[in-house]
Amino acid sequence: MELVILISATDRKGLIYNISSVLYELGLNIERNDEYVDRENLRFFMRTHACGEVDNNVLYKRLIDILPTDSMLKIQPLSKKNIIILCTKENHCIGDLLLRHDSGELNANIKAIISNHNILSPLADKFGIPFFHIPSNNLSRESHEAKILEVIKFNIDYLVLAKYMRILTSNFTNHFYNKIINIHHSFLPAFIGANPYKQAYERGVKIIGATAHFVNENLDEGPIITQDIIHINHSYSWRDMQRAGRDIEKVVLSRALNFALEDRIFVYKNKTIVF
Repeated sequence: MELVILISATDRKGLIYNISSVLYELGLNIERNDEYVDRENLRFFMRTHACGEVDNNVLYKRLIDILPTDSMLKIQPLSKKNIIILCTKENHCIGDLLLRHDSGELNANIKAIISNHNILSPLADKFGIPFFHIPSNNLSRESHEAKILEVIKFNIDYLVLAKYMRILTSNFTNHFYNKIINIHHSFLPAFIGANPYKQAYERGVKIIGATAHFVNENLDEGPIITQDIIHINHSYSWRDMQRAGRDIEKVVLSRALNFALEDRIFVYKNKTIVF
């Protein structure tokens, strides 16, 4: 059995030794270990990939007994996670995820695709993924989200916003705290909101980027998972920027999703630690 053990705790001497000793005593072999200390907040973070047969309840109790009282401890098997993708009209990000899923590169089960438009239904059909069209016309955001929640009856680990061009209410995001991953077509915190490429063009930027982040109640202000950039010059119109940005958007989204699927992300305050 392969396990991922995630620990966040107040830092103190001997933590790694004590944790490793428990794993050794219970017959677990450490395949990989990553740790980090946030010295400003005196916070310790550790991700351990371990193998062996063990009772998870016994392991949890042994570890929690030697950790500081404010610790966060998660123990979970290394297995495929269930995701649902939300989209609108653009196909580059969702198409990339579907191709990766089809080729086995994406360690996830795509349970469904949900969209407020029907345009991408044929794409979902090509990959055999259930597609739910939930129109938003003449509906309040709350009413539309209620219909989406009726569809999300699967046991899911993450919602992925693959160019889902609607602002979610706090009522919806609170259902999936740090479980909604969005791709924003800008290098946050710059150019928040609609049409960031036009904003970037008007500002005369020399780089453009994309940001994958968790979604919370504040627009485009959730914890950032990963970012990347490409260089441009004065000859680019904002539409040229938009076209160039699509490639980086899909790469950044798939990278962030893989970090999440492999349990490599810790969220602390409004920041992430990614191993």
